[in-house]
Amino acid sequence: MHGTKAAASVVEEHVSQMMGSEREDEEYADVDWDNLGFSLVPTDYMFATRSCKEGNFEQGCLSRYGNMELNPAAGILNYGQGLIEGMKAYRGEDGRVLMFRPELNAMRMKNGAERMCMHSPSVQQFMEGVKQTVLANIRWVPPQGKGSLYLRPLLFGSGASLGVSAASEYTFLVFGSPVQNYFKEGTAALNLYVEEVVPRAYLGGTGAVKAISNYGPVLDVMRRAKARGFSDVLYLDAETKKNIEEVSSANIFLVKGNTIVTPATNGTILRGITRESVIEIALDLGYKVEERVVPVEELKEAEEVFCTGTAAGIASVGSITFQDIRTEYKVGEGLVTQQLQSILVGIQTGSIQDTKNWVVEID
Repeated sequence: MHGTKAAASVVEEHVSQMMGSEREDEEYADVDWDNLGFSLVPTDYMFATRSCKEGNFEQGCLSRYGNMELNPAAGILNYGQGLIEGMKAYRGEDGRVLMFRPELNAMRMKNGAERMCMHSPSVQQFMEGVKQTVLANIRWVPPQGKGSLYLRPLLFGSGASLGVSAASEYTFLVFGSPVQNYFKEGTAALNLYVEEVVPRAYLGGTGAVKAISNYGPVLDVMRRAKARGFSDVLYLDAETKKNIEEVSSANIFLVKGNTIVTPATNGTILRGITRESVIEIALDLGYKVEERVVPVEELKEAEEVFCTGTAAGIASVGSITFQDIRTEYKVGEGLVTQQLQSILVGIQTGSIQDTKNWVVEID
């Protein structure tokens, strides 16, 4: 983050006073680190700040994690004005706590807020809120190799509005939860199902931003796919229903020889931070990367398939089922997917030198 050590010490002193002496000697929270999944484990504190009518956000503060009051006429409840982000804090081999390209999350939230007609915190305010949340919950950052502290920044209309209009006030909130693997399969390969009827996003819609309203409409599709034994759903474009776009909460890549292909972000696909990083790493390794329209029939030609996202990391895909035809892919050691994953995780956790200045130490 961009805050000084002096500012960090003020935060730490404030947090220490809130936590009390009974936890001074606790290095880690009482968690079964070997059996973390991806479900909410409430931590100690959350961060929040509100904007005024002029759009400026007041100085934020930490409070105990818990429920909060909200006006029944709030913009988020009535008109869906809300954005989410996803980030992770990792504990490195040397004990340092690291975050991966957090400024990109801040900038993506600003872009999303503009699309959703919302006030947004500055990049510096966003970063400071995330930093304070990590420092306040430092004992919830898992030991090295046991997972990460997942951070969920939220921006939503908290001001009241009865008629269809933008809210007058917005709340920026950050909370966290220790997590391990996003998919129930753990590190095993995923089995995806291609949805032909329900699209995830439409041209002119909000598919390119992390709007809260993007996720509800596909929950039923996900539920039905998982009931049939699939890990997740791969969606087609809304216009032609002939081209793949993305998975419910991840981008998708196909590997064919020395070429890596991924759907272009054309307004319906989220420009994932993990996606952008994987593309850059792949180019550095000498692979050819194509960002373009990817016909669903091209799934049959791929040797490997993998998904990318903050929650998912880089996840191998073992099979994709389209029109009841199952296509299987290579998985395991020595493949492109594993090579990219090893480098990305190494950078994120500090075991590989960060030559790109992607990693930020939280201290």
